[in-house]
Amino acid sequence: MAEPVPMTPQGAQKLRDELVRLKEERPKISREIGIAREHGDLKENAEYHAAKDRQGMIEARIKDIEDKLARAEIIDPTKLSGDRVRFGAHVKVTNLDTDEETSYQIVGADEADINSGTISISAPLARALIGKSIGDEVVVTLPAGKRRYEIAEIDFR
Repeated sequence: MAEPVPMTPQGAQKLRDELVRLKEERPKISREIGIAREHGDLKENAEYHAAKDRQGMIEARIKDIEDKLARAEIIDPTKLSGDRVRFGAHVKVTNLDTDEETSYQIVGADEADINSGTISISAPLARALIGKSIGDEVVVTLPAGKRRYEIAEIDFR
């Protein structure tokens, strides 16, 4: 059986919205292919090949989204509580080398955006934080080297 894909309700809605948008593009792409086909020799028709490539990418993304939504395990962080880090938690960590505090929410891979403070459940930092409590220290090997963090806060909002 396929592995479940954890995501928040907002992440699932974002994927559903993208799926609708992509499916709405299908007729437009078909028209573009038809128009390009009318221009003659398909071997050297750049517009035709570009439209076919775009169609292929859209169809692949549609299949990917449909697969993820079919396997979605939607977890609403507002219905969770506890003193341990898990999916959906907002976690404030202190870098023990620089004393810099940073907050992250642990979300599904498709929702992650470090610039908005969300990290993927599969990211090294998230994997290190899962199951830990306030005051625990974690050591994470990142591309920039090893980092030591202490968990300062955990909440589910």
